Amino acid sequence: MKKVQQGFTLIELMIVVAIIGILAAIAVPSYQTYTKKAKFTEVVSAAAPYKLGVEICFQEQGDLTNCTNGSNGVPLATTADVNFVKSGSGTVSGNGPLTAKITMTDSGTGGLSGSTFELTGTSAAVGSPIVWAKSGSCVTAAIC
Repeated sequence: MKKVQQGFTLIELMIVVAIIGILAAIAVPSYQTYTKKAKFTEVVSAAAPYKLGVEICFQEQGDLTNCTNGSNGVPLATTADVNFVKSGSGTVSGNGPLTAKITMTDSGTGGLSGSTFELTGTSAAVGSPIVWAKSGSCVTAAIC
C-alpha cells in the first residue's frame, strides 16, 4: 500500500516564511511613510485659506506688502492645536511688494516630527499671477 502525503515539508514552510519576511520588510516602511503623508495632508490643507487670502489681497491691493495675518482678507494665524496642525502656524508675512510666505507646522504627534510646510508666492509684476513654490522640512522628508 502506498502512503499518501500528509503535509508540507520543512523546506516548503521555510520558503513561505522567507517570502513573508521579505514582503514585510518592504511593506512596513512603505506603510509608515504612507501614514505620515496622510497625516501631513491636514497641514497642507490648513495653508489653503492663507493662500487664497493672499491671492485675493494681491488682486485688490496690487502688491503683497499689506497682505499680512488678519488684514485685507488674509486670515489670522491659527491659535489652537487642531489634530495634526500646531498652534501658531499659518503665519503670512509680506516680503517686499511681490513676495509672500506662508508657513505651517505640524503638531509633532502621530508619528510626525514638527515638520514645516512653506509656500513662497512671487509675482513677476503687478497684475500677473502669483506662482507658489513649496519648501520646508517636509520636502526633504518627502511627506508633503
